[in-house]
Amino acid sequence: MVVCICNAIRERDVRDAARAGSKTACQAYRALGRQPKCGQCLPFARSIIDAERAVA
Repeated sequence: MVVCICNAIRERDVRDAARAGSKTACQAYRALGRQPKCGQCLPFARSIIDAERAVA
């Protein structure tokens, strides 16, 4: 599933970044070499990161 249309970031990319230590959406985007643009995706990215951190 696509999380961020502006940056073509997929859910698996955000999950991988969270598993690698990113604690916020902005950290995950930086780890992927991108930055948020319109911001519509940030709540969804946060929920994915929170879910990954809860499992870890």
